[in-house]
Amino acid sequence: MLAILNHKGGVGKTTSCLNLASAFADMELRILAVDLDPQAHLTISLGVTDSGLSGVDDIFLKQANGLDLILQVRENLDLLPAGYRLGEVEKLAAQGASKAKILQQALQPLRNQYDMVLIDCPPTSGLLNFNALFAVDEVIIPVSSDYLALHGLSQLLRTLKSAEKFMHKKLVTWIALTRYTMRRRLSRQVRQKLINYFPHQVLSTCIRESAPLAESPSFGKSIFDYSRRSNGAHDYASLADDILYQRVIENQTE
Repeated sequence: MLAILNHKGGVGKTTSCLNLASAFADMELRILAVDLDPQAHLTISLGVTDSGLSGVDDIFLKQANGLDLILQVRENLDLLPAGYRLGEVEKLAAQGASKAKILQQALQPLRNQYDMVLIDCPPTSGLLNFNALFAVDEVIIPVSSDYLALHGLSQLLRTLKSAEKFMHKKLVTWIALTRYTMRRRLSRQVRQKLINYFPHQVLSTCIRESAPLAESPSFGKSIFDYSRRSNGAHDYASLADDILYQRVIENQTE
């Protein structure tokens, strides 16, 4: 199970979850995408626009069976939508640490039905993200190619270390560089700093900035459905391979 996580907005988190799930599905892997963000951007990006739809919210608030809430959205790709009441879940944090394992318990019976589960996390730290971390084995952190992204990443990694101690388990953590523009010196500098500071954790493929990547969610489509020959489709197919085969950038200098 993979969590797509970053507390900073605008880094391509939902875009990455949407297109990685679609890339894996194209490989004929059986995929479940879980929308854990109350904004429900992943749900909408997959073409599900019913504003009164139930989903993950019912798992937390009504102890619903996750299997009853799953929708098939593409061949080999199922969705567990956010649900319109998911924003209420953070109130459960006051009830203690026992609420941090609700998602893990709900997804456990589903593991054997899927080759991979991807969870799109909210851009906050709180109960929902703790539930994601308890449920998964690996974390993908999308990082945009700008200077401020580096500051947020250091804080996030410290938070993950604290969470690991609390959960008594080790997470495999990968960094995916997004919104990359080769011609921009800043993009190249951010890439090099990531490689230097986080050796053996930066996935090989940089996701290039492109208009089709920004446009495709508004049509309820992945980049592969919207513009299969675009740079974005090529990059996310390559990034999916990086994750499967653990391909990372070795330390280097420009």
